[in-house]
Amino acid sequence: MENVTLILQDGTEFHGKSFGYDKTVAGEVVFNTAMMGYPESLTDPSYAGQIVVLTFPLVGNYGVPAFSFEDNGIPTFMESDKIHAVALIVSDYSESYSHWNAKESLSDWLKREKVPGITGIDTRELTKVLREHGVMMGKIVFDNQPGNIPEAEYEGVNFVEEVSCKEIIRYAAANVTEHNEAKTAVLVDCGVKANIIRCLINRGVNVIRVPWNYDFTDMEFDGLFLANGPGDPDMCVEAVENIRKFMECEREKSDSAVRPIMGICMGNQLLAKAAGATVYKLKYGHRSHNQPVRMVGTETCFVTSQNHGYAVDSKTLGSDWEPFFVNMNDGSNEGIRHKKYPWFSAQFHPEACSGPVDAEFLFDRFVELL
Repeated sequence: MENVTLILQDGTEFHGKSFGYDKTVAGEVVFNTAMMGYPESLTDPSYAGQIVVLTFPLVGNYGVPAFSFEDNGIPTFMESDKIHAVALIVSDYSESYSHWNAKESLSDWLKREKVPGITGIDTRELTKVLREHGVMMGKIVFDNQPGNIPEAEYEGVNFVEEVSCKEIIRYAAANVTEHNEAKTAVLVDCGVKANIIRCLINRGVNVIRVPWNYDFTDMEFDGLFLANGPGDPDMCVEAVENIRKFMECEREKSDSAVRPIMGICMGNQLLAKAAGATVYKLKYGHRSHNQPVRMVGTETCFVTSQNHGYAVDSKTLGSDWEPFFVNMNDGSNEGIRHKKYPWFSAQFHPEACSGPVDAEFLFDRFVELL
């Protein structure tokens, strides 16, 4: 294993060993407190541009599943068709793995996709630094590769443009009978996770996946779905304009004819921006399987899977909107809903994968509204 150093933007250094691909990289350093799910997390497009630190100490012990695809083109076990994270940092990498579904080691997978992995770093101390300072830019430097150190670019980069589909993709509904005609949802792809699409088609919904900046307003469909994605939602001006245009057209209809909207993660932020609200960057974000949220107006709480670095400022919501969920750790917004129309969103991931599925009923609610 090669000697490698993580250098944070404040000059703090952490030294470890390489178990992935030996390549100097730079990115925004973030931490995830989940105990499992590294295949899904690494392939989540929302991690584009980021160096991911896993706080759970032992990583790699259950290997990596086969990178296979279903007949409809959706990855069987991953969340997209490749690793999107810039690099992975763990405390203790397990070279031996054992799992009924494993086809290769985490190390072999990282090397095959040319993604660096570092082990032997005190991730507890690194996380404490990030919690105190907030997320920071960082560089991974190999001792045997002097020079040519890239600069981290995250602020002002439109990562959604990088991960969104480039053309329209259609997915046929599953479990449809002659007595159960399928509805159709347009999905705005800002970096959608595969299980979001699966949760829709398995509920009998045809999905039309469109690029993030595609004007879908003249298309024929029954409901609008706003997907997750990486980076700063303020970079997605065209998406916000299209959502706002759609809502303005729907307001001209009778109440019963208004089509529903559901958003997840960045979809929550884009819906809020289209409604006139503002977003802000969290100090170190929410990335875990164990974030508690409460449905506003009730005492009902859910344990949720999350991956976001920005949040909606609930105080800037217009009078027609209200918070839907609130984070029980820091009080930040976890979803919004319209007081009159069937428009709602969640900042967390109700489809999880990996993580708890306490809030998967939100998909059922959306489908019932179609």
